[in-house]
Amino acid sequence: MQFTPTQKTITAWVAIAAVFALTLWLLAPVLAPFVLGAVLAYALTPVVDWLSHIGRGRIPRMLAVIVVELVFLVALLALLLLVVPILGKELPLIRDQLPVLLESAAALLQPLLAKWGFQVTLDMDSVKGFIKTYLDTNFQDALGSVLSSLKIGGSVAFSLIGNLVLIPVVLFYLLMEWGTLVAQVRQLVPPALRPATDAFVRDADAVLGQYLRGQMLVMLLLAVYYSLGLKAFGLDLALPIGVFTGLAVFVPYMGFGLGLLLATFAGLLQFASADGFNHTVLMLVLVFGAGQMLESFVLTPKLVGERIGLHPLAVIFALLAFGQLFGFLGVLVALPVSAVLLVAIRRLRSGYLDSHLYKG
Repeated sequence: MQFTPTQKTITAWVAIAAVFALTLWLLAPVLAPFVLGAVLAYALTPVVDWLSHIGRGRIPRMLAVIVVELVFLVALLALLLLVVPILGKELPLIRDQLPVLLESAAALLQPLLAKWGFQVTLDMDSVKGFIKTYLDTNFQDALGSVLSSLKIGGSVAFSLIGNLVLIPVVLFYLLMEWGTLVAQVRQLVPPALRPATDAFVRDADAVLGQYLRGQMLVMLLLAVYYSLGLKAFGLDLALPIGVFTGLAVFVPYMGFGLGLLLATFAGLLQFASADGFNHTVLMLVLVFGAGQMLESFVLTPKLVGERIGLHPLAVIFALLAFGQLFGFLGVLVALPVSAVLLVAIRRLRSGYLDSHLYKG
């Protein structure tokens, strides 16, 4: 049986995709830092090339890579440090306002429990004394508690620290040798398939570039939205929480969840008195509820989905499917991988419509 060039191309791409998917599924826990490093290298390589270009060859690539990676790590650290003012302001509030919150909760729950036959009394003086003693504990005791927790979950802590160290190393080497790696991979493609492969890579590269630009625009708009929305409700920590939530949505669901958790604590502590619970609930429902709908049904489908040609339902399905198959790593790569798969599907469809199988 003789295969046409189109059929050979289709067979080759299906085989490559199947092997890639199987490898990713089997090695997902090990590949996580390497895949994340590769994604970052793909995104940052144009910046390294641009820096080398404006230096007109006088800037060594190693120096350009070091500068770009340091700037990226500093920006990432700055994002993480947005949590510091949140904690710095909330820890004293926890000590002062937590007893008030507990009194309000007790006043609310005791009548409800009494209706069901449960008589619950809360000694607030003892609770306040316990809270003050616990929160005034010195940092050595707190550090000892953290170290004890790390010993209990030592393998998890070791794995996390190992990945945090490994990712920058992987990123450095990939940025240094990205062009060489791409050329070596291209050499593995049979010469007869290289024109089609090059065209596919160009299309996939254009789609991924549109995805990255769209995702950054979504993050920026959400950072502004959450900051303004929380500020409208009078939250003191509106700016750091809003910026953190908006930028952290790059990790679907996790960024939103962390922002919601931080805003919940900040709201309950700041508005502990004067009907603060209802004010906090209203703030969370309106700001984060509307923000989630804005992100899921407007911004991501319009600015990311449409840029890469994915239907809004396909965006939602991709996130759920890749998360189910590959866990956290799958959620990270769901949309960019779906964009590449979409390019492949378009080419398969075009080849099929032009083949004798369709035309008969």
